[in-house]
Amino acid sequence: QVQLVESGGGLVQAGGSPRLSCAASGRIFNIESMGWYRQAPGNQRELVATVTSGGLRTYVDSVKGRFTISRDNAKNTINLQMNSLKPEDTAVYYCSAKTRDTSRYDYWGQGTQVTVSS
Repeated sequence: QVQLVESGGGLVQAGGSPRLSCAASGRIFNIESMGWYRQAPGNQRELVATVTSGGLRTYVDSVKGRFTISRDNAKNTINLQMNSLKPEDTAVYYCSAKTRDTSRYDYWGQGTQVTVSS
């Protein structure tokens, strides 16, 4: 089992630069990749960014150049630095982990709300 706890988020003005963090615990040695998803009201959950255990990163097109995902293996955390926020970035952001057992994002944090005011 892997446990994930997010922090950060809140109410931010457009153009702001908050940072989200996610701390992993449990069977962290089995984690293959971690990522951030988000879900806005009425929308499906969307994969925003991922980072593998080897440091390879991916981003959804809408955040490329604005968001940066990073991983601190020593602290078992990942971060999402969000810059130039837009109102359409408003969503609940979830940390997720993919393990080598299933190669699926099976583990989830509780989610943290990010609201961008215009």
